[in-house]
Amino acid sequence: MVSELEPCGSHFTQHFMKAVQSKKKIDKNTGDVLKEIYLDNSATTVTCEKAAQKALEIMTTQYGNPSSLHSKGLEAQHELEYVRQVAAKYIGAADNSEIYFTSGGTEGNNTAVFGAVNALKRRGNKIVTTAIEHSSVLEAMQKLEKDGLEVVYLRPDSSGSISWQSLTNAIDAKTILVSVMAVNNETGAIQPIEKIRKIIDKAKAPAVFHVDAVQMFGKLPIKVKKTGVDVLTASSHKIHGPKGAGILYVRKGVRLLPLHYGGEQEHKLRPGTEPLPAVAGMGAAIEELPDFREELTKITELNVYLRTQLGKIENVHINSNAECLPYILNFSLRGLRSETILHYLAEHHIYVSSGSACAKGKKSHVLTAQGLDSELADSAVRVSFSRYNTKEDVDELINSLIKADNTLARAK
Repeated sequence: MVSELEPCGSHFTQHFMKAVQSKKKIDKNTGDVLKEIYLDNSATTVTCEKAAQKALEIMTTQYGNPSSLHSKGLEAQHELEYVRQVAAKYIGAADNSEIYFTSGGTEGNNTAVFGAVNALKRRGNKIVTTAIEHSSVLEAMQKLEKDGLEVVYLRPDSSGSISWQSLTNAIDAKTILVSVMAVNNETGAIQPIEKIRKIIDKAKAPAVFHVDAVQMFGKLPIKVKKTGVDVLTASSHKIHGPKGAGILYVRKGVRLLPLHYGGEQEHKLRPGTEPLPAVAGMGAAIEELPDFREELTKITELNVYLRTQLGKIENVHINSNAECLPYILNFSLRGLRSETILHYLAEHHIYVSSGSACAKGKKSHVLTAQGLDSELADSAVRVSFSRYNTKEDVDELINSLIKADNTLARAK
């Protein structure tokens, strides 16, 4: 069985590397190589070679159930625990047991929000979050509001940042959960998460402090002990790992109630057979993450270059300020609807987005909360970089945007 799969695996790896290294797309019908510019890395990333190889290895050779007691199961369990160690070290967790595996950011965020509230609802009824969270947090909050809890949605200033003062005013002794994303997925706005633990402690609140770090992981340093984070979520497919895996960090001593029941896995917080191929691929992706300082320098150069080139297009308005994480740049091409721009660029094999992929084209709640007028919000485009992007990608994007600005019909 394994011998039959090995040639397939070898072919897969060769095909993968040919496509990724050449930055090109293979036409499924003709086999022709097409030029591709992928600038939607906040939605998902291409799986890196080491992660893809590791996932394939697990599926074909280490395919045991980590909960099985025979040798094949123990091999799988060792793989699982190795990734737990890798993840714990990367975020500076005190112990490997503080790492739980989920299917990704949405499940992690739901487990954090509902798990914390259900564990603490006898100690208070107030939650503090922001108006610019990912939908997996916001929709969970809306459900809790319907259940009778008080939810405070802090609005950002025009730069997209939540002020220290607004956090201080909102968090009080009856607050049981504070959930603030580290980096906004639409604009790249960075939130002051390093200040929140001090505010919670000063207010003598029993609150669990949750951080959605999906867009931060691998791009900025994360040291959970230093920042005082209680619960943190991250996702594999945002860091060049496979889809279907995520990290949920829960500080020792913090109690979350599970959302699901029916197994002993992950200390019963996330029962069910762990998706080991995806988890192992995620571990390989974490190990392959470059030094964040060097990569941040490179991405900042790309961001500055894109801003400069966009400045040459008369109808462009940049919505991400210079303090935002440079991996994300949100701008508007005034008078052209986002969907029109996206389809035009896609026809030229350039891929960007209008905001969160989970919103599926709905008007951005983030830009609305930030105070952007409706015309600019309706024409917003998000470019998000990865380590595979180059200045040539930016040049191709700008050339196509100039053509779009000159030829597409403007909204009336």
